[in-house]
Amino acid sequence: MLSEKIITKVLKQKYGIKTKELEDRIATAQKQKKDLEQYIIDENIVDEIELYTEAAKQMKVPFITLKGRDLKKEILNMIPAPLAQTHHIVVFSTTKDEMFLAMLDPTDIQTIEFIQRKTHLIPKVYLTTPSDIKDALRRYHADLSDDMSIEQLKDTPATEGGDLKKAAEEMPVINIVNNILEHAVFEGASDIHIEPQEKEVIIRYRVDGILKNVMTLPKTIQDGIIARVKILSKLKIDEHMVPQDGRFKIKIQEEKLSFRVSIIPVYDGEKIVMRLLHEGQKPLNLDQLGFLPGPKKKVERAITSPHGMILVTGPTGSGKTTTLYSILGMLNEPGVNICTIEDPIEYHVKGVNQSQINPRAGFTFASGLRSFLRQDPDIIMVGEIRDKETAEIAIHSAMTGHLVLSTLHTNDAPTTLPRLIDMDIPPFLVAFTANIIVAQRLVRKTCEFCKKEFILEKEAIEELEKIVDIKRLMELFQENKIELKKQEVNFNSFTFFRGEGCRRCNDSGYKGRIGIYEVLDIDTELINKINAGANAEDIKKYAQEQKMITMLQDGLVKAKQGITTIEEVLRATRE
Repeated sequence: MLSEKIITKVLKQKYGIKTKELEDRIATAQKQKKDLEQYIIDENIVDEIELYTEAAKQMKVPFITLKGRDLKKEILNMIPAPLAQTHHIVVFSTTKDEMFLAMLDPTDIQTIEFIQRKTHLIPKVYLTTPSDIKDALRRYHADLSDDMSIEQLKDTPATEGGDLKKAAEEMPVINIVNNILEHAVFEGASDIHIEPQEKEVIIRYRVDGILKNVMTLPKTIQDGIIARVKILSKLKIDEHMVPQDGRFKIKIQEEKLSFRVSIIPVYDGEKIVMRLLHEGQKPLNLDQLGFLPGPKKKVERAITSPHGMILVTGPTGSGKTTTLYSILGMLNEPGVNICTIEDPIEYHVKGVNQSQINPRAGFTFASGLRSFLRQDPDIIMVGEIRDKETAEIAIHSAMTGHLVLSTLHTNDAPTTLPRLIDMDIPPFLVAFTANIIVAQRLVRKTCEFCKKEFILEKEAIEELEKIVDIKRLMELFQENKIELKKQEVNFNSFTFFRGEGCRRCNDSGYKGRIGIYEVLDIDTELINKINAGANAEDIKKYAQEQKMITMLQDGLVKAKQGITTIEEVLRATRE
């Protein structure tokens, strides 16, 4: 972290912040128990890279950003991992006589001199950002196949039933499980799958929504690994025939992570799936989620309403919960009482009263929602509307002065209203309580480091025209300030982008994910149509007349902007 003296100097000189305002900011940071640097970055007062670039000028050292650099393992290993992690320092390049060091504290002369004595190379020191150092340090754990613990255990005999606890406490087993978890964090995985087969155990990660094989382990250590995960999750080690759910937390490089564990019996043993959740992660705002300006305004308008329902729909894994948490983050203020009922609680949000359903104890979405109404809530979030009873209570809550947020499993926005009516909810109740419906999917983002243009020729445009109105698409390009070339205006060709594949995206051409959305605003005309018994097709036709941006159109705008690819959009919207 930078010293307060340097930060205040940068804020005054570069950003023109006056002493009084600065004192107020420092006081607010202290109230929130944050240091000044963390506070100004969290509040988007200053961008992290800009802050460190200016700080480097104050310190009279060069600044370096490590993102996108190919950090070779043999160069990184010139500084041992414990030293690198303790002193926040990495080697990013070398020559015959020099080594180039990226640090958070270029004034740490003692460490620099120690490295010089050990390597006999002249150090050239650069300042970098904490997030860059954090990312670089993860690369020490980048290759699971090099794990010595696996080699040690390859010839180990299979574990007998009574020795499960002992096997779970073997150092090689502990190391393998730790490395699987650390590697998953480095890879940006959302889920870890440990799958027993007849003669081996397969480890797979879900990265950006796609499952990929990571490694194969010998069958003999299967029971030890399963027992280790059960101990971490406080589950029964000797229970093999019944599904079990648990949770545990670990800390990797100062970052708190929570793993939600599901274990089920399968033919060759027990399969484990762990969902990786970043503790204390700040909710994303609507821009970061990927809302275009038009739909974003509709959502912002809907959440200012004191009552009614905001519904987010889509299949499992489409990012519905993340969107709800982001809306909750916007609504979360000291003067508001927010209650959530979830299955399960994915993120702990400060200032929000979160409950998890427990069907065995009779605590369901419906019973929990009933109890919430006696808790004087302003805003209620229901993880999912699964049945008629939950739908009824949610709608009555929305009618009696509460803002209700929830999710529903439907393919698009127009089919959501008939789906509620199919649950035997009277149409007039649905019409008068629903404020807005957001349908969504997740698409992979094009890798920024290997992104290249490609031309969609006239034949391909004609194919595209069969599923989307090209004239409407052109209007959307112009509304979103996308510059068009002459041949594009005439529909002769379109320029889009795709990733060629590089080391940084594991040759996939994609890195990260973003949402594509359709936002249906419930206006007076639509209320009348629902009351008159309009079906999904009628609602869809009306929405198109009102120029609602569909998920396909939203995705193609993002593809034109170079954020994703046409292939990804078509894959996500045709599922």
